[in-house]
Amino acid sequence: MTETNTNTESTTVSVTVNGEEYTKETEDRTLLVHFLREELGLTGTHQGCVVGKCGACTVLHEGTPKKSCMLYAAQVDGDEITTVEGLADVAESEGVDLETRDGTTLHPLQMGFKQNHGLQCGFCTPGFLMTSYALLQENENPTREDIKSAISGNICRCTGYNSIVDSVEWASKVLQEGEPTAMPDGGPETGCGCGCTCVDDESVRGDQP
Repeated sequence: MTETNTNTESTTVSVTVNGEEYTKETEDRTLLVHFLREELGLTGTHQGCVVGKCGACTVLHEGTPKKSCMLYAAQVDGDEITTVEGLADVAESEGVDLETRDGTTLHPLQMGFKQNHGLQCGFCTPGFLMTSYALLQENENPTREDIKSAISGNICRCTGYNSIVDSVEWASKVLQEGEPTAMPDGGPETGCGCGCTCVDDESVRGDQP
């Protein structure tokens, strides 16, 4: 007979996520990635390796990209977290949002990943987006080598990385020039023809659980 451990310690965590304040009681051992996904319902942050290697769970912690599988929820008490779900709101607040065909908005990075086929299965995309956002906050005109260095802690098994670098470079130009340099909204409505999800809004918005 399995006995249930009733002595698990818990703590109250107050955290601001994407501009909204949350206060939750959670176990001390709860990882931030699980707190976001299971307790706040923000499933755009993906759980991959859970050992800090793949980068799929990357979020911004006080503006710095962190792998949320390497932090306990209790460690971010009183802090500010931004996840992929908050990128569009960030873009609107900064006046850099781009409109999609359905009338919703995306951050130039999100549009860049669609425009340049920077994703296929989409699982790793939220982590790449958050890492890339932090890069562009520090360096508005990164070189391709700068981009490669910044995303070196994120793993993608689909794209081969070149299209991801293209996506960040595209977004950088849009942010500097104020207008897309090519047809917005991920190319033709019918998709790229390769059978993948690279023009799927769900992946870049963080709606893909």
